[in-house]
Amino acid sequence: MRMSRSMASATVAVALLLSLPYEAAPRARVKRPAAAPELFGAACRTEVRGSHVTAYCHNPYPEPDRVSLHVQCDRWWDVGSDGSPVAAGPAMTVRLTGRCWKDVGAVWVSHQKG
Repeated sequence: MRMSRSMASATVAVALLLSLPYEAAPRARVKRPAAAPELFGAACRTEVRGSHVTAYCHNPYPEPDRVSLHVQCDRWWDVGSDGSPVAAGPAMTVRLTGRCWKDVGAVWVSHQKG
């Protein structure tokens, strides 16, 4: 009994695949679902009025967030400040304040898990 050409080609292809090392053999790749992003961090908005700075931080997540206000003053002789961490609990809004003697250069809020 003679094998047809297409059957012979298929047999050779299967034999070649079986002879490949495991790492090189093609196989179905199962995509694992991506880990859910960690829900953490209060949403903060800052206001600068003259030399006074106010930040409002609202934490919508169940984990507490310790937020700190950082103020960098514009003048070299004006000392900036780093505020103490304040705990913003779940569904809580906190108000942070700071100031410079003259002009405000930069303002930002840092977050820590608390």
